[in-house]
Amino acid sequence: MLELQNICLTVSDEQEGTKEILKNINLKIEDRFVAITGPNGGGKSTLAKIIAGIRQPTSGKILLDGVDITNMSITERAKQGVSFAFQQPVRFKGVTVKDLIRLAASENLTTAQACSYLSEVGLCARDYIDREVNASLSGGELKRIEIAMIIARGTKLSIFDEPEAGIDLWSFNNLIRVFEKMHEEINGSILIISHQERILNIADKIIVLANGEVAKTGTKDEILPELLNGGGSCRFYKGEC
Repeated sequence: MLELQNICLTVSDEQEGTKEILKNINLKIEDRFVAITGPNGGGKSTLAKIIAGIRQPTSGKILLDGVDITNMSITERAKQGVSFAFQQPVRFKGVTVKDLIRLAASENLTTAQACSYLSEVGLCARDYIDREVNASLSGGELKRIEIAMIIARGTKLSIFDEPEAGIDLWSFNNLIRVFEKMHEEINGSILIISHQERILNIADKIIVLANGEVAKTGTKDEILPELLNGGGSCRFYKGEC
C-alpha cells in the first residue's frame, strides 16, 4: 500500500514569487488500478514524480508498505518496488529491446522469455526483440515496450504519466487493451495519470486533483458520471479533462 501524508510542494519563481503546487495531499492507494485525473496544471504529473522520487516534496511523508521512502532516491525506490513510465519514453541508440527487457527483469532472460513479455503487450516478438530502441520506433511502440519492461520488473507500484500523450488512435486502442490485461493479471498496483475516459473507466478508484488539492476520491461509479456531466472539478471534452 502507498500512503501519502500531508504532501506539500512549494516553489519559488522570480516572476511569480512563491507558489504552492501541492497542498497537504493525504491519500492511501491500495487498489489494483487507480487513476488520477483533473484539470491541467492541477499537480497530477508533479505528484506522480514525487511518488517516483524524481522530485522531492517540500514537506510530508511517503510510505510504501509501511516503509518511509520520502528521502529515497529514484534508484532506492526502484529497489523498493516502484516503477515509473514517462509521458515520452526514452530512446536508447545502440540498445536493443531484448537488452532493455533483460535489464528490467534483473536477470539474463532467454530470448523466448523476453519475447513473452512483448507478446503480453501485443507486439510481434520476432519483429521487435532485436530492434534498437531508437527513432525508428513510434511513440505507441515505445510505450508498449516500456510497459513490457514494467511487467518484467513485476513491481509493487507501477506509475504511468499520461500514457495516451502523443500517440495515434490505433496505438491508444492497443494501450487500452494492454492496461485491461494488466488490470486483470498484475500482482501489485497501477497508478495512472490520465484525462481519458476509457482509461478512467478501467480504474477501481479515481482521484480528482485540482489546484494542488484532492477534490474528490471514490470508485469510477461514484466519480466518472459527475465528471462526464461536467459537475466535477473538470469537464471531459474530446477525451480531455
